[in-house]
Amino acid sequence: MRGMSKVVLGVVLAGSVVAGAGVSAGAVGAEADLAHHGHVSLWDGRVGVWLVSENHGPSDLPQATVRLAFSEPMAGGHELPEACLWSSDRVVSCRTGELRAAGSVGELALDLRTAGLPDELTVEITTAWRDGAADRNPGNDRHRVLVLATGDPYVF
Repeated sequence: MRGMSKVVLGVVLAGSVVAGAGVSAGAVGAEADLAHHGHVSLWDGRVGVWLVSENHGPSDLPQATVRLAFSEPMAGGHELPEACLWSSDRVVSCRTGELRAAGSVGELALDLRTAGLPDELTVEITTAWRDGAADRNPGNDRHRVLVLATGDPYVF
């Protein structure tokens, strides 16, 4: 059953990205200001990501998808939270869940391993889909973070 839920999640996320190119019937005229904040750490070939997604409104958002793209390939075989799936060996896509206006959603935490032992990597965090809602302030949901292999948290 767990494998089936990953397949269903994959279909939902893949459909979300494709559907995001247009406007869904439920979101016509909707506007949501998504923001992603958190930190990323790299040490001994491990990558830790802590992420919070928020909607500053004015409309509630039933669902969104955040994309984390790494400059280095990740080692396979790592479990992701149920809301996430591997898009490739360098990309993880995660559902945010419902984002009420002027509210936040629970934390997303990832514990990954790189395929090698890089001295640094770059992580790009972006909203891949927002259920057709407009976002007039996209700067706060797009980040590019250079992370050195020091174990320090690099905040975005």
